[in-house]
Amino acid sequence: MKHVRHFTPSLFLSLVHVCLVQANYAPYFFDNGARSTNGNMALLSLSEDTPVGTHVYTLNGTDPEGDPVTYGLAYEAGSRRYFSVDENLGNVTLIEELDREKEDEIEVIVSISDGLSTVSEKVRILVMDANDESPEFVNTPYIVQVPENAPSGSSIFKIEAVDKDTGSGGSITYFLQNIHANKFTIDRHSGVLRIKTGVTLDYEKSRTHFVVVVAKDGGGKLRGDNKVFSATTTVTVNVEDVQDTPPMFIGTPYYGYVYEDTLAGSEVLTVVALDGDRGNPNSIHYCIVNGDEGSFEISNTTGAISVIKSPNQLKKEVYELKVQASEVSQEDDISVYAFAVVTIRVVDLNNHPPTFYGENGPQNRFELTMYEHPPEGEILRGLKITVSDSDQGANAKFNLRLVGPGGIFRVVPQTVLNEAQVTIIVENSAAIDYEKFKVLTFKLLAIEVNTPEKFSSTADVVIRLLDTNDNVPKFSSDYYIARIPENSPGGSNVVAVTATDPDSGLWGEVKYSIYGTGADLFLIHPSTGIIYSQPWAILDAEVNSKYNFYVKAEDTDGKYSLAEVFITVLDVNDHSPEFNENIQEKTMIIGSPVKIEAIDQDAEEPNNIVDYSIMQADPANVFDIDRSTGEIKLKSYIRSLDIIHNITKNKDCIWSVVVQAKDRGSPSFSTTAVLKIDITEETLHKGPMAAFLMQTKDNPMKALGVLAGVVGIMVLITVMISTAMFWRNKRSNKIMPVRRIIRKRQTPQPRTVRMEWLKFKRPSNAAEKFVVEDDAKSLHNENSNNNIQVAPVPPTAPLPPPPPALAPRGDVPGWRVPTVSGSLTPKFINKQLKKRGHSSAHSALVSELKMKFEKKNAAIGEPHI
Repeated sequence: MKHVRHFTPSLFLSLVHVCLVQANYAPYFFDNGARSTNGNMALLSLSEDTPVGTHVYTLNGTDPEGDPVTYGLAYEAGSRRYFSVDENLGNVTLIEELDREKEDEIEVIVSISDGLSTVSEKVRILVMDANDESPEFVNTPYIVQVPENAPSGSSIFKIEAVDKDTGSGGSITYFLQNIHANKFTIDRHSGVLRIKTGVTLDYEKSRTHFVVVVAKDGGGKLRGDNKVFSATTTVTVNVEDVQDTPPMFIGTPYYGYVYEDTLAGSEVLTVVALDGDRGNPNSIHYCIVNGDEGSFEISNTTGAISVIKSPNQLKKEVYELKVQASEVSQEDDISVYAFAVVTIRVVDLNNHPPTFYGENGPQNRFELTMYEHPPEGEILRGLKITVSDSDQGANAKFNLRLVGPGGIFRVVPQTVLNEAQVTIIVENSAAIDYEKFKVLTFKLLAIEVNTPEKFSSTADVVIRLLDTNDNVPKFSSDYYIARIPENSPGGSNVVAVTATDPDSGLWGEVKYSIYGTGADLFLIHPSTGIIYSQPWAILDAEVNSKYNFYVKAEDTDGKYSLAEVFITVLDVNDHSPEFNENIQEKTMIIGSPVKIEAIDQDAEEPNNIVDYSIMQADPANVFDIDRSTGEIKLKSYIRSLDIIHNITKNKDCIWSVVVQAKDRGSPSFSTTAVLKIDITEETLHKGPMAAFLMQTKDNPMKALGVLAGVVGIMVLITVMISTAMFWRNKRSNKIMPVRRIIRKRQTPQPRTVRMEWLKFKRPSNAAEKFVVEDDAKSLHNENSNNNIQVAPVPPTAPLPPPPPALAPRGDVPGWRVPTVSGSLTPKFINKQLKKRGHSSAHSALVSELKMKFEKKNAAIGEPHI
């Protein structure tokens, strides 16, 4: 101890030295400069088009002690994981596609560890732009209303497109397709649409202009290549009518004829004038300026010219009337007007039929090309038809009639005198449909009215129609129903929808799209209409078996229609039946089944229907199983434990059964479970005594000793009662035979001895006990095992058990002292036990003990008689 005391300062210094030597220093990252590819990932920038799987960086650091280091990457909660790292080499790999437009900065927590200390740093990685976005027009569709008197060079609309990219890839320039055929120009930078310099709009010539605008970005790098993206849209320019055109006479020149038999006041002909501004036309007022010489008058509203004198009062053969047609505004002001000359001849012979003329002379076929669905009331200006009858007066009066598809056009005038310009006016615009008739053919008839000869002539009118975008794409069905197996890989075709647009050219091209809450897992080919699942989609009938969304068919002008799609995910047998436990323990009472159950998670039948079978049992041919319910029961010939003991020497009667659960799907799946079955007989009484007997069924000597003790106690009680009664009778000098005590009780009829009065059941746990019951009230302490003193008054004796099968003694009266065995009579008897009789070993043991006990009672009772 003295030596240790002298060495204490040196030992302290040594400990300090060891502690200093073993001090650990934290590892650290190497600093990295700009554009460095190793260090701690600070100042790292990546282009958004970097391919997934690319090695983008190497984490690099060291430990001052030279210990090996490991690297790690972590992210804030809820952040997407873009990178993974090799913890030993520090190689950082891109595992998620970058998109600068969604996330331009990524925060990553990098760490380095030497096994004892870990250093973490938060760094930001910048996502650089790549030209991966196309321009998109804003606030489409574009429809512009422009008055026809808008000055040339004026601005009519501003088109706007945006590109989410930055730099040159986000800059946009505009230009027009077919610039030379357009009446418009566009500012390439601002997108302002203007009327070309020196060009004016004319409602009467063209009411609608379609301007195709192209927006193009400035281009940029995308995956190593220079990409330029563009988008197109159509601007519909509707020209608004302005009151800038005077009225126009239709059917000029006008010729009329007055015949000798013409009555005064008869209509000669009708002039027709229309407002040249067809968008909002004014009404027309007619008047004769000069040349009538008091012989003719005109209706101010209809333009009908009538002769007011009889033909013999007409002094001239030819009259030339100057007719004025004036526009009357809504304020009843006469604003602008036009003149026409009406030539009226006085004739009296009928020797010429009506004749049709074109621009170059007589003609019997007239052709015209026009767009479908012209406005109702529009005049077919391209048809230059004149009809004339060279006769005079009534001989030159004829009716015009158009024969062909009814209700589409009407001819003006319907009645002609001498000569007229034929006008065909649109009456039913909807019937002039390019999709129904590409060519309309009519017969134009001119039939004289009042002449007996009824001279007439005909001409063919052929109208060739041009298509417009007047139809909406229409689906072949209002809804589509499809089915797809749940194990279909991503990108599998589901159903093809079809929509048709009867319009021709680009107007008939249909583009498909889908939308709705149920469309997230599906895509549609824009041109073929094939609906297929997303490449990453995983269909699961157990999670969701029904999807519902809408599909849209749209033409180039934005006209569209919708249909509904219903998709059912078909269940595939992809789950095995599952037991809640692979090893189960159950107690089987003879005559009652036990049940085992497996659940199959598949969604539909027969994939989730489970069949059960016994694969293995030891010993075999003991159990049966219900194929559908899984109930397991003993074979019909096994009715008692004795039979089971004959089959096996296993006294515990705990057997293992391997049960298979197999579904009905194709292919079928199955699983097995081991069921440990404890077989026992049902006991009618439960209590401490029953539990004790059950626990000692394999040790008969122990049960015999306990039963002998109970019998001894009961014998002692009987002796005490007999002694008390003897002394009582002795005091009263009157001896009462014991037989009379017994006679006071109702003696049951003799019956055969049955051993069913006790039933045994193997206890499932130590807490179960054997219960002793009686038809009367239960007697406390009747077995003298609860340390309660017995009352001095003799207890009421229970019904005696049936007498044993012994040879009766001639000198012994037939009475017995009541014993405890009488209280063990069961309230009900199991039918199976009745059939067994005395086969049970336990019943035989109890019967033997009972017989000995009764013999002993008989021996005790003899001296009292």
